[in-house]
Amino acid sequence: MLRQPLLLLARSTKVKDLVSTMPVSSGIVNRFVPGETTDAAVTATHDLIESGLHVTLDFLGEDTLDREQADQTVAAYLDLLSSLSERGLARNAEVSVKLSAIGQALPDEGEKVALENARTICHAARNAGTTVTLDMEDHTTTDSTLGILRELRKDFPETGAVLQAYLRRTEADCRDLAYEGSRVRLCKGAYKEPESVAFQDRAEVDKSYVRCLKVLMAGQGYPMVASHDPRMIDIAGALATRYNRTQGSYEYQMLFGIRPDEQQRLAESGEKVRVYLPYGGEWYGYLMRRMAERPSNLRFFLRSLVSKS
Repeated sequence: MLRQPLLLLARSTKVKDLVSTMPVSSGIVNRFVPGETTDAAVTATHDLIESGLHVTLDFLGEDTLDREQADQTVAAYLDLLSSLSERGLARNAEVSVKLSAIGQALPDEGEKVALENARTICHAARNAGTTVTLDMEDHTTTDSTLGILRELRKDFPETGAVLQAYLRRTEADCRDLAYEGSRVRLCKGAYKEPESVAFQDRAEVDKSYVRCLKVLMAGQGYPMVASHDPRMIDIAGALATRYNRTQGSYEYQMLFGIRPDEQQRLAESGEKVRVYLPYGGEWYGYLMRRMAERPSNLRFFLRSLVSKS
């Protein structure tokens, strides 16, 4: 019942101003965001890799309507990739990019700018010895994001895609993308969407996730199972066995700070596990979507908020 109100709060300037007065180091968000700087992100990446995990890093930001801000985001990714390479971490750490953060929403030329900027990041990632995955955002950007993905894959076929199981279209998108060499992260979805395009009932979202996962596991691509749900993890393992997939021909993905013991358990059992690690100053929208996904996250947040008031 709290999910929809929290997703609305994710766009509330008033609440954002309140929460944003509290530094990231205060403990309110550092369970989910390790810091605001490249150094903090790279240090956290090092620690995760040392524990046997893989990482995908997201420099937080979205809905960019300023070309200079988009350029700054690109520069942040180039700095991050350089640091990962210098520290010898790029083999086990890739980057995730929201196209709206690098210009997709700019008036008139948004898609062109986002594609150019994404090419720059992909080129730097390849030089560093790693890859890029394009994050998916609200449903109004899906066609644009998949179009940019197709263009990028002409030169950078290793570029990963993200699909959201709560969208009614996603099973068909999975079929389109389940080809050899195609990396596809399947998540449930974390944006507020209308019933016309997205399943609203949790059970229906779960059913869609399983249908989509079957398509990806049966296909020739590389499925990335992004879920903390124990049932989905068990189902993914069973489907991998059904379709004769070996460990390493797919992977599990979980968010930084969520179910770390399960992350370790899976990794120790021989599975490839990648942690989605966000960082940067624009953490508010990300934080509120994490609150919407799990009531336990909200309780942690409220306790921290009260203790800092």
